[in-house]
Amino acid sequence: MQNYREKLREITTFIFDFDGVLSDGKIYVMGDGEQVRTTNTKDGYALQYALRKGYRVAIISGGYAESMKERYKNFSGMDIFLKVSNKVEVFNQYATAKGIKFNEVLYMGDDIPDYKLMLLAGVKCCPADACEEIKSIVNYISYQVGGNGAVRDVIEQTLKAQGRWFEEDACIW
Repeated sequence: MQNYREKLREITTFIFDFDGVLSDGKIYVMGDGEQVRTTNTKDGYALQYALRKGYRVAIISGGYAESMKERYKNFSGMDIFLKVSNKVEVFNQYATAKGIKFNEVLYMGDDIPDYKLMLLAGVKCCPADACEEIKSIVNYISYQVGGNGAVRDVIEQTLKAQGRWFEEDACIW
C-alpha cells in the first residue's frame, strides 16, 4: 500500500467540508438570523495558491449561509456546493463532470456526514479535532484543528510533495 506522502504526488483536486474544516465549527447567529462562521487567512492563501497552480478546489458542505459563498466569491475557479444532503452523490457528479479519478482527490472532513465520501477519496485527511469515526479511516490527521490552518497544512504538504510550493509566483495574492 502506498504511504501518505507518495499518494500526495497524485493529487489534482482538493475537496473540503466547510464547518469544522474551513471553519472552527462554531456558528454565530446574528439578530437578523444570519449565520456567520469564521475562517483562517492562511487557509485562504493556500486555497487561492492551489487554484492559481491549476488544482481543482471544491467545497461540499451540508451547511448553508450566504456568508459561506461570499467568503470565496473572488477565488476564481473554486466550486462550492452548499446545503448538500448527500455528499457522495454530489462528489460523484462533480468527479464525472470534471473527469476526476478518485485517486486524484484529497478530501478533508471532520464528522460523520463526511464518512462515506471519504471512503472514495484517494487521500483522506482530517483536522486534529475531528470525530473518532473519521480519524479511524484517514491517511493523515493534521496537527491543526479545523478553521485554524488544517487546510493550509494539507495543501502545503501536497504542493511540497509535487515540488510546486513556494515557487516564483508564491508571493502574489
